[in-house]
Amino acid sequence: MEGNATIERRGSMFITNWQDTVDHAAPLEHARSPSPEMPTKIDKSKPGNDRQKKNLPNISVTRHKANSETQYADTEVDELFAMLRESESLDEQGDILQYLVDSKGLDFHTGMLDFGKPITVRDLLKGLYEKACQQKMWGLVRHTAGMLGKRVEDLAKAVTDLLVRQKQITVGMPPNNEHTITAPLPESELRLLIHEAYGEDDSTAMLTQELLVYLAMFIRTEPQLFLEMLRLRVGLIIQVMATELSRTLICDGDEASEHLLNLSPFEMKNLLHHIISGKEFAISSVGRGNFSIVSNKSGRISKKSHISLGQDSTDDLIEADRQGQWLRRRRLDGALNRVPRDFYPRVWGVLERCQGIDIAGKVLPQSLTQEMTSGELKFALAVETVLNTIPQPEYRQLIVEALMVLTLVSEYNVAPSLGGVIQVEHLVHIANELFLDDQMKCDGDATLCCAKPKELREMSKMGGLLCGGAAYICQHFYDSAPSGCYGTMTYMTRAVAVTLDCLPKQGELDCTIS
Repeated sequence: MEGNATIERRGSMFITNWQDTVDHAAPLEHARSPSPEMPTKIDKSKPGNDRQKKNLPNISVTRHKANSETQYADTEVDELFAMLRESESLDEQGDILQYLVDSKGLDFHTGMLDFGKPITVRDLLKGLYEKACQQKMWGLVRHTAGMLGKRVEDLAKAVTDLLVRQKQITVGMPPNNEHTITAPLPESELRLLIHEAYGEDDSTAMLTQELLVYLAMFIRTEPQLFLEMLRLRVGLIIQVMATELSRTLICDGDEASEHLLNLSPFEMKNLLHHIISGKEFAISSVGRGNFSIVSNKSGRISKKSHISLGQDSTDDLIEADRQGQWLRRRRLDGALNRVPRDFYPRVWGVLERCQGIDIAGKVLPQSLTQEMTSGELKFALAVETVLNTIPQPEYRQLIVEALMVLTLVSEYNVAPSLGGVIQVEHLVHIANELFLDDQMKCDGDATLCCAKPKELREMSKMGGLLCGGAAYICQHFYDSAPSGCYGTMTYMTRAVAVTLDCLPKQGELDCTIS
């Protein structure tokens, strides 16, 4: 298994091949096209700009190096090699080799010989990789594969399959380390780009390669799953997968991350398919810390965006509202970048009637409607780029809901003009305040956290809301259904009516949201 290594699950048709690569790829400066950059208007007085950097998702998938660094920092190299020979634990061997790779490098000579040939740290790491493959220790397999610089077979073909279907790809964790891939690249450059995006996190870099291959499989066989997605943000998808494991297994983020990295290739593909398709799933233990993911036919999350404004969808929206259900839906839709049907052309219609749309300090100017048509991909990418500056998936979805309410104001000709630059985040926060006011009046669940006079609201030690709501929006608001008298769309509509000066203040207006 010197050049190639094969990982497989018995009884499965799925096979993943990880191949060795040579680290002399071409520079990446011209390898990828940047996302469309929009004219920026940053209001430093707005609290939202600082909040976005603080409220990142809690779950990250990393293999921490701190333990090996502190544990072996004062140990002599010869002693480390002796410990390596004596250790029967592959995980312990992995920690020792991790430290040796970080401190000495892959090509460091160990002083040992194999048939007269010097043995390097790379050779020891390859041996550990093969043992981990044989014992199906998938977390260790992914980590050692990342340290060895391996790549998944057909990685470039997988990325190309996604790109030719007009799906952009981002790798890395938002908001600061996302890299956008908009054009096909050679496999060596793709591998370097992915590892650059995740820094020293070799495990997540390998997991990203793996997921790209699975996504390409799905888009070839089930393209309908991707109809409402313009950009696939693999870093956010990984975080959602870990979050779903945390929810299902009732464990914290670090444990969920470890469980995710230790899933077999078959179960990893299975979990990704359940999340992309919106199927409910259950997890059962199959021993040795391994888990099996099975479909739960009693429930299903629609693979379409849950934001809809048509009368035919009313019954679909009024479902049993389990605690946490709508928060989870918004997180999933936000992480997958799902938007309602015809979302981008409808935003174009709003932009035509105002001077601009401000989202997270970035402004979509009205001039875009003269430069691009409503159905043009370039316009959709411009809107998507602005939305992607929001790191919290659930907050992103509330922004999308607010934009959909604005499209109604435009489409029903409530006013000939919507005025100047519309601050969409301000609309969402006004809607949240209206929700909290109603919660105080009816003594709702939000009175336990945010539904109190502002001077009495408690904050967490980290400066966030007590309920953990992202971007200072109450968690109970995130967990409200879109429809109904206490639905998020209703409060968005009220916020628009309160905020926009262009709306008539007297008389009656037909409301399409009820």
